[in-house]
Amino acid sequence: MSSQNLDQFESLRYNRPVAPPNGSLDEGTGDRCGTLSSMTGAVQLRLASGMSAVIEPDRWADGSYTLIVDGTPQSHVDLDDPSRLFFEYVQRIGHVIDEWGEPGQPLTALHLGGGALTLPRYVHATRPGSRQQVLELDEQLVTFVREHLPLPRQSGIRVRYGDARALLARLPAALHGAVDLIVVDVFAGARIPAHVTSVEFYRELADFLAPGGIVAVNIADGPGLAFARSQAATLRLVLRDVAALAETGVLKGRRFGNVVLIGSASELPLEWMPRLMARGPHPATVTAGADLTRWIAGAAVVSDQTAVPSPAPSLGLFTAQKRGD
Repeated sequence: MSSQNLDQFESLRYNRPVAPPNGSLDEGTGDRCGTLSSMTGAVQLRLASGMSAVIEPDRWADGSYTLIVDGTPQSHVDLDDPSRLFFEYVQRIGHVIDEWGEPGQPLTALHLGGGALTLPRYVHATRPGSRQQVLELDEQLVTFVREHLPLPRQSGIRVRYGDARALLARLPAALHGAVDLIVVDVFAGARIPAHVTSVEFYRELADFLAPGGIVAVNIADGPGLAFARSQAATLRLVLRDVAALAETGVLKGRRFGNVVLIGSASELPLEWMPRLMARGPHPATVTAGADLTRWIAGAAVVSDQTAVPSPAPSLGLFTAQKRGD
């Protein structure tokens, strides 16, 4: 699979359906020293779910690796430079992180969905001293990732295993009102589970935000963007200010892809918008304010009673990926 195809079809995140004991905690401060930096071939693990997890070197970037689950690229990690982000939607979230506070200022982060821990590594590299919690369903996969793509020692990244929404109720009380950044990137197979799309869910998240804190949500949707628009309407019912970031063709509803929603209980700084658009990846569109109001016009707010999973991509999307190799 070519790097161009990964850029084009980066939109689909695959989280795992294997459920370890709820609430188990991995401190994340003393990984083994082993690394794949000298690896020339892929390593593979058959997950309890029956799916295959593969970590393979990036043929175009030394020191970089791709996590592939069930034949689909899930995460990309540059061990030599964790500040280098590859997938387009991850780059957009990275730009949002860069805009928060002062450059290099440590933050408190909560990540729902872990994968290969790309964004926690990014925060650690760009904002040393940050405190981070990761809520991830599949302990087996993260153990595999951390065996071959170790976290830096004393990274401040803690991983809790179990259903992301259920784990919110078990987080330390000190985190309530103290989290600067929340990243939501939760998928089951190719779809976002219904229970992490509702207004009740977003209210639970908002309770953790510190003043000026930001929520970034990765949404995968197809032509028409009915699901993404309803998510924007739902998030805006909870948070004062919301913006949508995406590749221009995706945001116009032309094809399946990612829309990153960012929201805050405070007003998002207006100067962020042109900077986020200018930083790409291009062609990029940032929709906020009155433009966002028009974009979500008529979209229904989602409740726990009405929530449904995100739409599944067509099987042909992945067939096209494989033909591009």
